[in-house]
Amino acid sequence: MAPRLPIRVALPRPSAILPQGAARRLILPQLRTAPPSRGVHNGWSTVPPRSKHRRFNQVNSGLPALTTGPAAALKRRENTTPLRAGVLATKKGMTSLFVGKTRTPCTVLQLDQVQVIANKTREQHGYWAVQVGSGTRAGRNVTSPLLGYYEAKGIAPKSKLGEFKVRDDKGLLPVGAQLLPDWFQLGQYVDVRARSRGMGFAGGMKRHGFKGQGASHGNSKNHRTIGTTGPSQGSGSRVMPGKKMPGRMGNEWVTVQNLKVLQVDNELGVVLVSGAVPGPKGRLVKLQDSKKRKAPALPHREKALRELGERQPDADAQLEAARLSHLDMKAQRQAKTAEL
Repeated sequence: MAPRLPIRVALPRPSAILPQGAARRLILPQLRTAPPSRGVHNGWSTVPPRSKHRRFNQVNSGLPALTTGPAAALKRRENTTPLRAGVLATKKGMTSLFVGKTRTPCTVLQLDQVQVIANKTREQHGYWAVQVGSGTRAGRNVTSPLLGYYEAKGIAPKSKLGEFKVRDDKGLLPVGAQLLPDWFQLGQYVDVRARSRGMGFAGGMKRHGFKGQGASHGNSKNHRTIGTTGPSQGSGSRVMPGKKMPGRMGNEWVTVQNLKVLQVDNELGVVLVSGAVPGPKGRLVKLQDSKKRKAPALPHREKALRELGERQPDADAQLEAARLSHLDMKAQRQAKTAEL
């Protein structure tokens, strides 16, 4: 039997089936137009089918199609983003309070000159957030660009800076306003985020809770080791990514959610929350309204904003004056540098 010819050889040439003359000149440009190549520049995705997120939420199942982009991300996090900004506090230690007849352990968090440094908006930064500073720092220990940053706002240099995302522009605060412990309502729930206590370099048993090996039957100086790490893991004799091994333990960001505010004291500048908080004494923590619980009552939020404005009634005028003074001093510094 004769070998079967390939399709490109068996088919007649285009010139044999196309008409002659003007009709042929009209059809040939259409045939020469090649289909778009498969690439990301032409709308094709190089992601394997198993990891394509569009296979979820199919239209025929009655679910909306997934969307991407910053606006869609903000929309997805709309219900879990707090309405208000938080504060930076220092963990001072633990004590206990009696709630009724129940002894409740709590953590003392102290606020140290917490002020609003800047606001981030959706138009300029892609999301809404409030930047907050805490403590003080000598000017000689601050870099020149950061000194100019504080100078333009009329605020003394801060030792720590933190950022708190808010749901919309209603959560933005006037620059320079000071946040006191009464920003939080007694009995509300908050989320506390801080770095955990560092353990240093730890072995597999302490870091990951491994059982360890037997203590007898020929085991010699191999009791607390993790054993072999490479062979017989399904992909040849190599160490798989993410393998649990000895290494640095602790000093990682940890969030404890739904802690109840037990006491608020403006004179001492402390907020007492129930339960434990990550980190050792003296660790800086972020304190904000809880994501999974209801926000503080509307009357309390309105009262807190009203008192915030009363403490600094001319915040906008002070900010503009500081900005103009900063530009003037900046021009003087540049002129002095040019003379030298």
